[in-house]
Amino acid sequence: MKGRQILLDHLDGREAAALMVDGQLDDLLVETDGPAPGTIYRAKADRPVKGQGGMFLSTPDGQVFLRQVKGLSPGETILVQVTGYAEPGKAMPVTTRILFKSRYAIVTPGAPGLNVSRGIRDDDERDRLLEIAHGEMGEAEHGLILRTGAEGADADEVAEDIAAMAELAERVMSDRAGEPEKLVEGDGPHLLAWRDWSEPAEVVTAEGCFNSHGALDAIAEARGTRVALPGGASFFVEPTRALVAVDVNTGADTSLAAGLKANIACARALPRALRVRGLGGQIVLDLAPMPKKDRRTVESALRGAFRSCSVETILSGWTPLGHFELQRKRARAPIG
Repeated sequence: MKGRQILLDHLDGREAAALMVDGQLDDLLVETDGPAPGTIYRAKADRPVKGQGGMFLSTPDGQVFLRQVKGLSPGETILVQVTGYAEPGKAMPVTTRILFKSRYAIVTPGAPGLNVSRGIRDDDERDRLLEIAHGEMGEAEHGLILRTGAEGADADEVAEDIAAMAELAERVMSDRAGEPEKLVEGDGPHLLAWRDWSEPAEVVTAEGCFNSHGALDAIAEARGTRVALPGGASFFVEPTRALVAVDVNTGADTSLAAGLKANIACARALPRALRVRGLGGQIVLDLAPMPKKDRRTVESALRGAFRSCSVETILSGWTPLGHFELQRKRARAPIG
């Protein structure tokens, strides 16, 4: 099926949203038992962990871990926001750089200034959006970023979105005193799909749409480790406790360029493979054999592929053994 479909349904009894692009599963959001990224707490500093350069904080939902805690003493209260999903047996990661995100606007306390996403390149449209932003934010101390989804959106809707996020930011940021408390609940999969998948798409909300639109079959395939590539090549994605290993195979192709072709195909398919599996942390690529002079070509393919990925990924580079390493935010719950 051609085009984009956003499917809002349930998976194994949990709220879930799937993005299908030309019949392929492109992204998947699934509700978990723990707090969702974006949840904001008033937390109390508990105990520092000097060896890790951070501190455990107490919240109503258990301990969380905050890095870079210079000037923070045990017993102090602080506002923090959940940034991703925790590894099994570890505390949730949080940050003091709190953001208030909606479909069109991101309010940024502590970072003043009105900005428009670089993805919006039309000067007239940028001027229109900045005019709306100035009208709503005025002399507010908080900053604002207008997201790519605001391009072409109705002016009243954009203004309403900005006002709602600014009001929420003002209310939360002034509520610093008191015992540990959950101040804002993170967005669930359906709301996240509305917020982040802003490109034009058919939205399907009928119960059972995962099954009728092929998402269940795609999810079952993603729960496996093998990803097929053109020409008979493939790669395997296998999470371990320490890292995610990616192994590239050329298949039956024995030509001189087989390794390079398989590695470039893997680079293009890897962001989607990691997204739908909900995998993050340290990623190590064991690429197919190829001449050392071709490394730059593969690295360029990786950079191009991850540039458009919605999940923050750092391309760390090559190891002495010829592996390529990435560091990826744990922005999705693992479907395994």
